[in-house]
Amino acid sequence: MTAAATMPNPILTAPILPTILRLSTPNMMAMVAGAAVAIAETAYVGLLGTPALAGMALVFPMIMLMQMMSAGAMGGGVSSAISRAIGAGDIDRARSLAFHTVLISLGGGIGVGAIFLTLGPSIYRLLGGQGASLGQALIYSNVVFAGALAIWLCNLLASVLRGMGNMSVPSSGLLAVAALQIVVGGGLGLGLGPLPRLGMVGVGLGQVVAYGLGAALFFWYLRSGRARFVLPLAGVRLDWSHAADILRVGMVACLSSFQSVLTVLILTRLVARFGDEALAGYGIGSRLEFLLIPITFAIGVSLVPMVGMAIGANNAARARRAAWTGGALAFLITGSVGLAGWLHPEGWARLFTADPAVIAATRSYLVWAGPAFGFYGLGLCLYFAAQGAGRLIGPVLAGSLRLVVIALGGWWLVANDHPAWTMFALVGAAMVAYGIGTVFAIRVTPWGRRA
Repeated sequence: MTAAATMPNPILTAPILPTILRLSTPNMMAMVAGAAVAIAETAYVGLLGTPALAGMALVFPMIMLMQMMSAGAMGGGVSSAISRAIGAGDIDRARSLAFHTVLISLGGGIGVGAIFLTLGPSIYRLLGGQGASLGQALIYSNVVFAGALAIWLCNLLASVLRGMGNMSVPSSGLLAVAALQIVVGGGLGLGLGPLPRLGMVGVGLGQVVAYGLGAALFFWYLRSGRARFVLPLAGVRLDWSHAADILRVGMVACLSSFQSVLTVLILTRLVARFGDEALAGYGIGSRLEFLLIPITFAIGVSLVPMVGMAIGANNAARARRAAWTGGALAFLITGSVGLAGWLHPEGWARLFTADPAVIAATRSYLVWAGPAFGFYGLGLCLYFAAQGAGRLIGPVLAGSLRLVVIALGGWWLVANDHPAWTMFALVGAAMVAYGIGTVFAIRVTPWGRRA
């Protein structure tokens, strides 16, 4: 046991709102850095040519799915289990959970890598890849997924630290990972300075190298004695119940990740039926919507250890207060973003286009969907709180409700030749259903320590 383990735990005693704000700030910085990587990669891959840019577009959803599964879904399961053990004062169990996290990351990284290395050509053809763009996609995909283990290790070791209530070290580490990915990926991809020009191989290596070094950094920190406990490498008995404590939350959360990606894919396909202008307007409007993700992720990830430790300490009342406070904060911030889009939709659209038809479509999307942004932020934030409590089925079912509303409602609108604004109104209704459904699920699900 380290000195940090014997210190008082302010996450269990400090005022809730200031604690959420203190924990959320580093996470927000890391999420902004992640968005910067996506922008930078798109910029320098564009210099490699149109086939490379199209190939990257094919692979990007799959990489995002892996990131969501490792960092948000299984990572949430890790943080939840460890925080509940620490809240209960069971450091030995927390150490064992961290050991099993390493084993799970090995299985996840190797398993996901094997899937895309073998089935990648079929997956990208199904998404519409062909010719040169398919070739570039496979080059990029094979490099990234060959190094999937580095990504899983980095994200899950960061989740171990978050489960301890430590947000600054994983956030600082992921900021460094983001910067390194831009430098290495851009340098090797374009052949800057003395570096060879490797094209999409270099872009993929940038991600693998950066996350590999990030994993090494977190591993060193967890072994150094600076954390609440030392990550054990030996002397820990394999215990299925400890692995199951992580997996029962993480696997259910992975289902939510699949739902999120599937919802976006279905919605994009449906909106495309209304024409290029509607699709472009949806794309511009949804960029504002994507600003909700860093906000809700930052607040939500801070709720995982706050709720988990309170549950572990048998203080379900504090856990619920933290959940409702974080949810209200997310609703207020994301709702304000939606309100701004509703009030000034053309101002946002003109940042990206001067086409009157596209501006009109963007205005329609933000007018109908913008007022519902707060409900989406509320639901997503409470989803993370439910991870901390280890009670995730209800919020996942609320995500299923959103998917069903979009899929069935959108199919009916398209089949009956309704105008594009009705699809955008449906998007807003689905967000409201998701937010209210998640609130209802949290309210009726009992929270407390499992026997």
